[in-house]
Amino acid sequence: MDQLAIAFAAANVIIISGQAPGAGYVWHAINRMSDHHTLTLPFAENDLARHLFGEHNCHLQRLANILDLRVNARGSTVFVEGERYAAELAQNLLNQLYDLLKEGYPIHANDIDYAARMLSRDHRIQLKDIFLDTVYVTTKKGAVTPKSPAQKEYIEAIRHHDIVFGIGPAGTGKTYLAMAMAIAAFSKGQVSRIILTRPAVEAGETLGFLPGDLAEKVDPYLRPLYDALHDMMRFEKVSALMEKGVIEVAPIAFMRGRTLNDSFIILDEAQNTTSEQMKMFLTRIGFNSKAVITGDITQIDLPPERMSGLIETKNILQGIEGIRFVFFSKQDVVRHKLVQEIIRAYEELDERKRGTQADPHPA
Repeated sequence: MDQLAIAFAAANVIIISGQAPGAGYVWHAINRMSDHHTLTLPFAENDLARHLFGEHNCHLQRLANILDLRVNARGSTVFVEGERYAAELAQNLLNQLYDLLKEGYPIHANDIDYAARMLSRDHRIQLKDIFLDTVYVTTKKGAVTPKSPAQKEYIEAIRHHDIVFGIGPAGTGKTYLAMAMAIAAFSKGQVSRIILTRPAVEAGETLGFLPGDLAEKVDPYLRPLYDALHDMMRFEKVSALMEKGVIEVAPIAFMRGRTLNDSFIILDEAQNTTSEQMKMFLTRIGFNSKAVITGDITQIDLPPERMSGLIETKNILQGIEGIRFVFFSKQDVVRHKLVQEIIRAYEELDERKRGTQADPHPA
């Protein structure tokens, strides 16, 4: 693969050319087009254009790299040259991000990736409808907003349904967005408690055989929930709310025999619940409560003979009014850009394994 060639024609002019990665999600789309195209994109407000282009035009560099374009920025005008499909995609993307800046949305480098991914799949998507849907304003990272159509669908489902299942691979924001929605609901007085739980399957739920008190026993298995919580609230505030019992973090085994009223409940890693545990959990939900259940059905740690409670509910509860299932794919991964490629590689490996098992002695 050719490396990007970057030449600076002037202090405020960059020319970018090179080969996009052959496996890139956008490259597959633009490789179908062969006609060359040149576009001139003027932006009226210099300050907004500067933020759109990024420091030292880094956002334009990123876009050129993704779409295999040449991009030349002079003042507040961008000149785009390359395959017609890619050039028009860049025009759509830059115009929509510019409109977001006018609405006060701060553009970050990762937003270029998210926007390119979404618009390459569907050019009719309106980025405003997704990026401006603020869920919760954190103390550390600013606004929490969806970064893909599936995340937008997930947030809307949580707003309008009492029980929501978010199913998909790691890195798609299932737990993080559910946590943001829980804190937002609590902050608005919609619920009086937040309850976070997950199966401690790594310990076989036999916590009584582990050394230490309850907190020491369960904390290692609940650490991902703590991480998301502390990312959105100050440590001191979290500690105070936990001491009052307003925020509770516990393994699913501790939900037995309870009725959870006026609560926002998140069950994480639900693929590792047994059928009995899932039924027990779902029947704990009381009045004025909302439950979000997240999991990845490709990452089940239960013994082979045990049915995953998440798979069972997917098979029997779809279609019930008030319950909503939202499915994520690798296209919705919002972690490091390499995570998407890693997930794809493992999926291909699993497919090869299944093919070998199906036909161990091919002709």
